[in-house]
Amino acid sequence: MPRTRSRLINAAHRAMIQRAELGRKLGVASDAFKPKALVKRGKYRLDTKIDDTAHAVQKQFENNRLPIALAAAAGLAWLFREPIMEHAPRLGRKLRDLAEAGLDKIRPGSADDAEEIDEVEDQNEAAQ
Repeated sequence: MPRTRSRLINAAHRAMIQRAELGRKLGVASDAFKPKALVKRGKYRLDTKIDDTAHAVQKQFENNRLPIALAAAAGLAWLFREPIMEHAPRLGRKLRDLAEAGLDKIRPGSADDAEEIDEVEDQNEAAQ
């Protein structure tokens, strides 16, 4: 009878250990399927994907700076094409007028200045 009793005690002990392990596994599984845990896991996976994508984009930009910069500039020009087409002629006229005014100031003897000098000399001669 003592062997049977120790066998029963050992079996009960093993059953208790197995029950505790199953309970622990069930607790972990149920915790894993709670909404908070699901959201946390989803955020982690999304963060890792975003980090991987950002790293890949950064590497591609380092390797191909000029083509990407040209494509970005072309994209911005395309986005703002209507305001550019509307305001470009007016801006062009203003730039042309500014350039002509600057050139007139730089030129030593323009035709207008020569005419003004002749008129002043005529007035001076008439006054004498």
